[in-house]
Amino acid sequence: MIPRRAPTTQPPARIAPLATLPVFHKVQGRFVVLAGHSDGVRWKAELLAAAGAEIRLFSPDGAPADASGDPQIVRIARSWQESDFAGAALAVGDFDTDEEAGTFAAAARKAGIPVNLIDRPAFCDFQFGAIVNRSPLVISISTDGAAPVFGQAIRARIEALIPPGLAHWAAAARDWRRYVQASRPAYALRRLFWERFTERAMAEPERRPDAGDRRDLLRAFARDRQAPPSGRVILVGAGPGDPELLTLKALRALHSADIILHDDLVAPEILDLARREAERIRVGKTGHGPSCRQSDICALIVREALAGKRVVRLKGGDPLIFGRATEEIDACRAAGVAVDIIPGISSAQGAAASLGVSLTERRTARRIQYVTGHGEDGRLPTDMNWAALADPVATTVVYMPRRTLDGFVREALAAGLDPATPAIAVVNATRATQTHRRARIDALPAALGDLPEAGPMLVMIGAAMREADIAEIEMNPLQMAAE
Repeated sequence: MIPRRAPTTQPPARIAPLATLPVFHKVQGRFVVLAGHSDGVRWKAELLAAAGAEIRLFSPDGAPADASGDPQIVRIARSWQESDFAGAALAVGDFDTDEEAGTFAAAARKAGIPVNLIDRPAFCDFQFGAIVNRSPLVISISTDGAAPVFGQAIRARIEALIPPGLAHWAAAARDWRRYVQASRPAYALRRLFWERFTERAMAEPERRPDAGDRRDLLRAFARDRQAPPSGRVILVGAGPGDPELLTLKALRALHSADIILHDDLVAPEILDLARREAERIRVGKTGHGPSCRQSDICALIVREALAGKRVVRLKGGDPLIFGRATEEIDACRAAGVAVDIIPGISSAQGAAASLGVSLTERRTARRIQYVTGHGEDGRLPTDMNWAALADPVATTVVYMPRRTLDGFVREALAAGLDPATPAIAVVNATRATQTHRRARIDALPAALGDLPEAGPMLVMIGAAMREADIAEIEMNPLQMAAE
């Protein structure tokens, strides 16, 4: 009997160490002490003025930094003094020597003012990041002063990904916020409004939002306040393991979840992409090891959804392929809970792609069949259609056959499967720890001895696997025994 275990709540992974704390500093209507006369000083003056600051530029002998005529930049033709820091929001300087930079930094800190010295990170309390400007949407990239050119290159990549029109949507969010806050709604209602807002913005990022958008969103918000939305369940396919194979729709579901019930097969890197406030509960099953009962999982899903929560049931691969989705869907529908399904890339697709083989070939592999390697009792199922599994023009993918592959191969060979049929076993498909073995199907069970015990395994069998190099193990079992 497979041992049982209870669902286990897990805290989100702790945030990784940060070289510097990312913050956004309000300087509107405040003044900044700026000292020096370099190009860097001129750029900082322009940047700070764009953020609404008054710039007091101390430059006794350099070219004026207010050549643009910006009235916010006031040039003072003398050296700075300690008294100049009183009441400043920030202090920024550019000096020829470490001694000058150190004196300026010490004076600013004495006055309690954060300080930045251009190109001298050792003296800085803060750095200016490379900026993607879609104000009021602003993105800043920092390399902790180590490689500004690298930061600029990353900024250029992000610039290409963020449509300029999102600035209009960000401005609308700022202007419409007061309508949302006016009734002091519950957090769940506020979040639902902004989720709808975001879906609309991302669907048409280059369109300027108008009064019609505001009216539609606020009407939906008013309906929600009168009849708060009930909880719902989303079955989400996490893919085979590589977080870059997660679909955009799955990612949005993770960002909106109140609670995430996840299998053991879900990679930690994927859970790291979820909303940090979401509760995480491990409800997985391990092959022939401690496993949560399906009835307990279904009961937990329904209970949390009926409590008004958005429940994401996160499953490795695709939830509709050996993911027990039917039982969970039926439980939700019986309780009147709405269910959405977001498919994922299956483990078979991920494994085949990572090895550069196709699951079909128009002459030799015209059909794909997915079968499970064990039943509910952990043993080889007794109701397999072995004649179909011996079909020479089918590609067969066997899920979770680690303990039953010997018996599977014996039965398939007895039903007529060619012993020389190429096969590949893959563990941890698409992950950094992926391992595989290639062999004729009759030799494959004996070739798995050194594969890692941990991690999901599947076996792909069929003529299409001949495209892979199976020279690793060409011997049949009798030859292996002789050696």
